[in-house]
Amino acid sequence: MSKPVLQIIVGSTRPGRVGLPVARWFEGVAVEHAAFDVELVDLAEVALPMFDEAVHPILRQYEQDHAIEWAETIRRGDAFVFVHPEYNHSFNAALKNAIDYLHSEWSYKPVGFVSYGGVSAGTRAVQALKPVVAALRMTPAVDAVAIPFVTQFIDEDGRFVPNELLIQAAAGMLAELVRLDAVLHPLRTPELARLAH
Repeated sequence: MSKPVLQIIVGSTRPGRVGLPVARWFEGVAVEHAAFDVELVDLAEVALPMFDEAVHPILRQYEQDHAIEWAETIRRGDAFVFVHPEYNHSFNAALKNAIDYLHSEWSYKPVGFVSYGGVSAGTRAVQALKPVVAALRMTPAVDAVAIPFVTQFIDEDGRFVPNELLIQAAAGMLAELVRLDAVLHPLRTPELARLAH
């Protein structure tokens, strides 16, 4: 029996971002956890333009190649982890744009958050994200990984080196994503999805 697919989505796209080493660390943790097939999805590589589809994504009538490819990627995922910064008490525009491109591809799937920043550890961005994912019928994990003063965990080689609290938080969030996926997966049948939409 195949494992569910966990997609770790790197939300930051700017040069010099720390999101990529943070995501690579979490990818390693998720692979070792072994409950999911793990994919790293880097929005800098996906390179979506600002939303440019003529038809609302709820209808799934995508015309642009990049939208079609993005829909296929997210449709493949069973659970997600957003690795994202906090910009001005919220989350960044590239992540919002990527979310807004799609609709039903996100529905009835669990999502966890690995946030980072300064003193707030990106937690205000997580609070801004929660109503967005709820509108798409995603279920946010309560357990999360919040990284304060993130640069203190970046070593001379640019790798993210967590402390024990962050390691424990990652394990707890992965365990919750496993439980949530088991509950939500039956809701993703085409028949139930049609009733909901």
